[in-house]
Amino acid sequence: MKSYVSFDIGGTSIKYGVVNGDGTVVARGHVATAPDRETNVAHLLDVVHTYQADYDIFGIGVSVPGIVDHDGYMITGGALDEFYEFPLGQTLRDATNLPVHVENDANAAAIAERWLGAARGVDDYICIVLGTGIGGGIVINGQVYRGAHGMAGEFGWNVTHTVDRTVPLEDLSLNFNAATVMGLVRRYNLSLKQARPDDVSVTDARVIIADAHAGDPVAAAIYSDFLDDVTVMLLNTYANYDPELILVGGGISANDQFMADLKARLNEFMQRHESLHRIEKRVLGKVAVAGLRNDAGLVGAVYPLL
Repeated sequence: MKSYVSFDIGGTSIKYGVVNGDGTVVARGHVATAPDRETNVAHLLDVVHTYQADYDIFGIGVSVPGIVDHDGYMITGGALDEFYEFPLGQTLRDATNLPVHVENDANAAAIAERWLGAARGVDDYICIVLGTGIGGGIVINGQVYRGAHGMAGEFGWNVTHTVDRTVPLEDLSLNFNAATVMGLVRRYNLSLKQARPDDVSVTDARVIIADAHAGDPVAAAIYSDFLDDVTVMLLNTYANYDPELILVGGGISANDQFMADLKARLNEFMQRHESLHRIEKRVLGKVAVAGLRNDAGLVGAVYPLL
């Protein structure tokens, strides 16, 4: 069976592995994302060369944040400033002489979910990835919708808070409120610094969720705000796309407590939205956790190479 090297590049780490043609991840690892382009590319090439010693590699798949052109040119890189305006696909092709496919991370997750995950047999669905920022994969009539310039699905750029001309407009966006890292974790640490300046900053969302349920006032308030923002995004997604299914992915989706809290908040908000509530049982699709969880990016990135 053919094997492929796959990468899932995020704001804090680069996950990698060997994916077989049936979607099985047979080897895996990770490395911290470096602050510069050269180091990150060197990491990718080192992984490819290492795996080539043990596997017959037929191509490279890469899942990345941001807007990606059809040839693997990165127009933007999400939270990765070092990947803006960078020909990642061609760079890897030139260095390895292998076929390379570079895909937006949320699109890769959506592709993987229809291939092997929770969207099998579903033609119209949305995959929302909560990570450092927020990505969205839109599938219409069984095809990924990329928009005129490959930008479709940048849900994190949506401004959902009241405009405040004293702060950058993007501070009011979903990325800075409903994302796991730039939203929940960042806002918790800012609040913690004011309320308890001697406490150590938190980097793991699971700690915030656990503390919120234990009654910590800082965690409880920020986590509730976070749930509000994610829920508003889901309501807007229903209204804008009429999907049969909304899949929630990213590392936080593996937290059962978060998913239970999110569904409870969604039920509450649905009751408060008269128009959506009126059609809820007849029309609206369900919200579910992405089936492939953290492997979705790795698996989806190689599918176009098969």
